[in-house]
Amino acid sequence: MTDPAPTSGAPVAGRTTDRTADALPSTLRSDAQGLLPDLVRLRREIHRDPELGMHLPRTQQRVLEALEGTGIELRTGDALSSVIGVVRGAHPGPVTLLRGDMDALPMRERTGLDFAADGEAMHACGHDLHVAGLVGAGRLLAQHRDQLHGDVVLMFQPGEEVGDGAQAMLAEGVVAAAGRPADAAFAIHVVPGEYGYVSTRPGTIMAGSFEFSVRIHGRGGHASAPHLTIDPIPVAAQLVTALQSFVTRRVSVFDPVVLSVTQLQAGGVARNVVPDTAEIAGSIRVLSRETQELVETVLPGLIRDVCAAGGCTATVELALLCPTTVNDPAETEHARAALGALLGEDRVWESPAPVMGSEDFSYVLQEVPGTLLFLRATPPEVDLEAAAPNHSPEVVFDDRVLADQAAALAALALAPRV
Repeated sequence: MTDPAPTSGAPVAGRTTDRTADALPSTLRSDAQGLLPDLVRLRREIHRDPELGMHLPRTQQRVLEALEGTGIELRTGDALSSVIGVVRGAHPGPVTLLRGDMDALPMRERTGLDFAADGEAMHACGHDLHVAGLVGAGRLLAQHRDQLHGDVVLMFQPGEEVGDGAQAMLAEGVVAAAGRPADAAFAIHVVPGEYGYVSTRPGTIMAGSFEFSVRIHGRGGHASAPHLTIDPIPVAAQLVTALQSFVTRRVSVFDPVVLSVTQLQAGGVARNVVPDTAEIAGSIRVLSRETQELVETVLPGLIRDVCAAGGCTATVELALLCPTTVNDPAETEHARAALGALLGEDRVWESPAPVMGSEDFSYVLQEVPGTLLFLRATPPEVDLEAAAPNHSPEVVFDDRVLADQAAALAALALAPRV
C-alpha cells in the first residue's frame, strides 16, 4: 500500500494557530527522542518475531510489558489478542482514540536487515512501527497527563491484514473503553517516501475493497465434439470482458472502480477434455458508498446473465473486505493544525488523490469522526525511485522515525480542538 502523494510538494493550505502551538508541551519532541532507543528496540523485537492474523500472543505480551508501570489502564481482548489502554487526563475534555495495528503478512523477508524475520511471515506493511509508535505515544501522554484535557484510548489491533480486527475490537467495545464514546479517532500509517513527511486529505483517503469468485457450471465432454457439451471456458473468457465493460459503461469516471481478474482456472491434465466447470476470481476497489452499493446490487446479476447466455449457471461469491476510508473534514483540519505545530507546516502535505489500497480503520471511522494519515519513512540513504512499496518482501523503513510518530500521535490528543 502506497500513498500517491509526490516525494516533494506543497504543504497543506492554512496556518497553524498560535493556540495549537502553545498548547503542546514544549518538550514533546525531545521527550519522544528520549524514548527512541526503547521504541527502536521494541520495533525490532516485533519485526524479528512477526505474528499473523487475529491471535498475536507474543506481540500482545510485548505491548503489555512496554506499558507496565505507566499508570495506563490496560485490558486485553477476548476474541483476539488485542490490547486497549486508557490514559486519563488531568482535565475534562474529549475522548480521543489512537489506533496501531499489529499483524504481519504471510511472506518470506528479503531485506537483509540484521533483525530480519526468519520464516514465512514478515512485517512488510510497517505494523511493527505502528505498535512501537503507539506505545511511545501512550508513554508520552502518561508523562504529560497534567496537560491532557480528556482521555485517550490506545487501540492495539490485530487482524488488519485479514480485515477482521477492527470489527472485532468494535464489537468488544473499544470505542467506549474510556467509559464514554470516543469523540475522535486517528491512525498514522508508515509508507515509503521522503523521510519524515506526513500527508492526509479530507474525505475519501483509501478505497473500499471487495474480493469475488465465480464458479461457472457447464457440461463437460470430449474435445472432438464440443457441440455435445456446454463449454464453460468461452463463457469465462466472455465474462472477463463483460466485467471490464461493467467498469467502463456502468460506473462514472469521476467515481472510479478498479476491477482486476487475478485468477482463471479450468480443466485438468487431459487436453482433449472439455471441463464441467471454470472459475475466475479477483479484486474490486471502490471510492464511495454509492459505488460500493452498485457493485453489490448489480454485479452478481450481470455475472449470472452472462453465464446464462452461454448456457451455463454461476455460483457467485462477493465479499466486502473493507469499506472506503473516509476522513472527517473537521478532524483532518485538527490533525493538520496539530502536526503543523509539532513538525512544521512544510512537513504536512495534502494527498492529491485517494489511495486504491484498503484499510479496516475504515470501520472505526464509520462510528467515530477521525482521520487516517500517512508518514513517510524511507531511509534517507535509499533512492526514492527504487524504494520497495508496502507489502513487498524487500520494503525497509527507518525506525528513527518512531520519535516523530510517537510525538505526532500524542499531539493529536494533546492539541486543543480548533
